[in-house]
Amino acid sequence: MRILLTGSSGWLGQWLAPRLVALGHDVIGIDPVPGAATTILGSIADRSLVRQAIGDHRIEAIIHGGALHKPNIETHDRQAFLDVNVTGTFNLLEESVAQGVSRFVFTSTTSLMVSRDVRAATADEAVWMTEDFVPMPRNIYGVTKLAAEHLCRLTHELHGLPVIILRTARFFPEIDDMAHEIRQSGPNTKANELLFRRLTAADAAEAHVAALAKAPEIGFDVFIAVAKTPFARSDARELMHNAPAVVARYFPDYPSIYGKLGWTMFDRIDRVYDSARLEQRLGFRCATDFRTTLDTLARGEMPAYLTTSA
Repeated sequence: MRILLTGSSGWLGQWLAPRLVALGHDVIGIDPVPGAATTILGSIADRSLVRQAIGDHRIEAIIHGGALHKPNIETHDRQAFLDVNVTGTFNLLEESVAQGVSRFVFTSTTSLMVSRDVRAATADEAVWMTEDFVPMPRNIYGVTKLAAEHLCRLTHELHGLPVIILRTARFFPEIDDMAHEIRQSGPNTKANELLFRRLTAADAAEAHVAALAKAPEIGFDVFIAVAKTPFARSDARELMHNAPAVVARYFPDYPSIYGKLGWTMFDRIDRVYDSARLEQRLGFRCATDFRTTLDTLARGEMPAYLTTSA
């Protein structure tokens, strides 16, 4: 297929573009920043540029990974978020319908599900996050990504365009500023997060490949893309009060492996993202999880996905 990939110079684009090419697709990358996979320099907020890109390259499918992200809150005003994340998505959807694009995959984020209450972690048990959890975004990034999701849904309902939304958990290389992560190193933190809120960039790319293939069959759906958690809902209360004990029940070898590295587990885990629908309906499961990571660490190897910083 001839695929328009937005955000082709970004972290996801760097992983996804080569994978698509390896599968035999013709990838046309669009991004305001130059990159190896970027063919068109410019912003999706420019409707004429989007129209020309889709028409000139006879685009058959779109993977929309381009956006202003949470770190951009420090460098861009709210209007810029509206222009790129909302108007840009609208432009792509409208031109997809007008020019007969066959499928559309939208990269969203689990961040839009995290309200101020969830962020504050004042509940007595971990919040179990599924696609049915009602989003209440706490910043302009989440608000605009949720608005873009609604545009995707509406376009499918009005015009029948097959659309898959992937709410990706953390796969970026940077470490977020969570208070309970201060004691952990970057690799330690990322390994811990694979229990409940992270996936590798390689798995994020593969989830998009799966969504691209299944979009016409599914029509429309929203999926949380995250490494499969080992936890059950019945663990929710103990996860908030003694997470290391819960983890040790599922992985009796983890204390020894972590001890050799001088690593620690989070004292509490305040939310768990559930990938059940991703596996059951999309037919995709992340190849890397906490178990595979422990096995690699036990062999004396440090996985690159834990140490990458950029």
